[in-house]
Amino acid sequence: MEHITLLLGIVIVTALVFDFTNGFHDTANAMATTISTGALKPKTAVAMSAVLNLVGAFLSVEVAKTISGGIINEQGIRVEVIFAALVGAILWNLLTWLLGLPSSSSHALFGGLIGAAVTSAGWSAVNGSTVVTKVLIPAVAAPIVAGLASMLATRLSYVVGRHADEKASAKGYRAGQIASAGLVSLAHGTNDAQKTMGVITLALVTGNVIAPGSNPPVWVIVSAGAAIALGTYLGGWRIIRTMGKGLTDLAPQQGFAAQTSAATAILASSHLGFSLSTTQVVSGAVTGSGLGRKGAAVRWSTATRMLVAWALTLPAAGLVAGAAEVLTKQGTWGTIATGVLLVAGAGAIWARSRRKPVTVHNVNDVETEPSGVVTAAIAAVTPPPAGPVEADPTTAEAAVEAVVEATVDSAAVDAAGLKTTLQVPDGGPSAEPTRPATV
Repeated sequence: MEHITLLLGIVIVTALVFDFTNGFHDTANAMATTISTGALKPKTAVAMSAVLNLVGAFLSVEVAKTISGGIINEQGIRVEVIFAALVGAILWNLLTWLLGLPSSSSHALFGGLIGAAVTSAGWSAVNGSTVVTKVLIPAVAAPIVAGLASMLATRLSYVVGRHADEKASAKGYRAGQIASAGLVSLAHGTNDAQKTMGVITLALVTGNVIAPGSNPPVWVIVSAGAAIALGTYLGGWRIIRTMGKGLTDLAPQQGFAAQTSAATAILASSHLGFSLSTTQVVSGAVTGSGLGRKGAAVRWSTATRMLVAWALTLPAAGLVAGAAEVLTKQGTWGTIATGVLLVAGAGAIWARSRRKPVTVHNVNDVETEPSGVVTAAIAAVTPPPAGPVEADPTTAEAAVEAVVEATVDSAAVDAAGLKTTLQVPDGGPSAEPTRPATV
């Protein structure tokens, strides 16, 4: 760790802060379905996930190599570029956390790196083929593959267990969920923790501390694993709520199928060195499990918001990182200003989140979404229910009532609202005995 300058030290700390936000942003990937189905209590679930994320960080370095030497060219990149990239990634992570959207921390990091590198050295600083083959193609294919696998697994589980005792099978699937959630946490550590390792390694290379192409030092692996584990333990309860309850209501069979499918896809991608978005994989798997259960409903409004967030992640993080890089180019004062803006932005988002906090105590509460335009229009033309209703003074019936000066005892309005029965008071000199007047 010798020859580390103050600026490089700040970049390393900022990378670990990103790793921390990645941890609480992505806790939902492993534990949202387990918490929503009641297989584990929230605090127990996040503690288990944190430990397994730490273990997973030591299992592979293939993804770290993709980040440190694949996405952007190391030659000619300044340490400030890495700092600007992390600023864009952190702010986007915090913003989507505030909104409860399970967007991709991985793509936020990629967008930040690309935006800062392009601003600093032009498009030649980006390895386009690596971005396409190891970022964009997996981003499109992985959620679809995981969703289809989860849908088929869900259907299979219901077919196999259709004659089994419901309580016994639910108990068995909850146990399976705990195991599969552990597998997702382990897979998350092998993929997402390594992204920060790769960024720190890239910073060390640009700072001439280690040689290009080097593996992450042991202290980098330990610190990155610890940071993501701590963030995971604190729990991103807003995103856990969206993933566990916002997309669909999950039964234990669905949770087991979704987590197993997601873990398989993530582990395979880590082995191949694909820097996969675990968020997108798990979201696809949860959606697939909703489609796989007969009678289950997928909340497509939530899914649409997630898709929009996914589409915006790369360019949005890239734009913020590019703006930060413009500032850092101005010299020391620009780098300091970038750091101040990062702290101020993070503080403002945190303060905003305290107005309506989501905690371990209300994580499984689901807020009712406002009606859309179509739903409101249908409700507006729905016939009124049968039974007594108050007469409208603008109708012809009210005009007749005013002429005869009768007291309305009851009014029965049919679906067309054209027929009203009026009761004329007894005892008057011109009153007819108990005969109702029908208009």
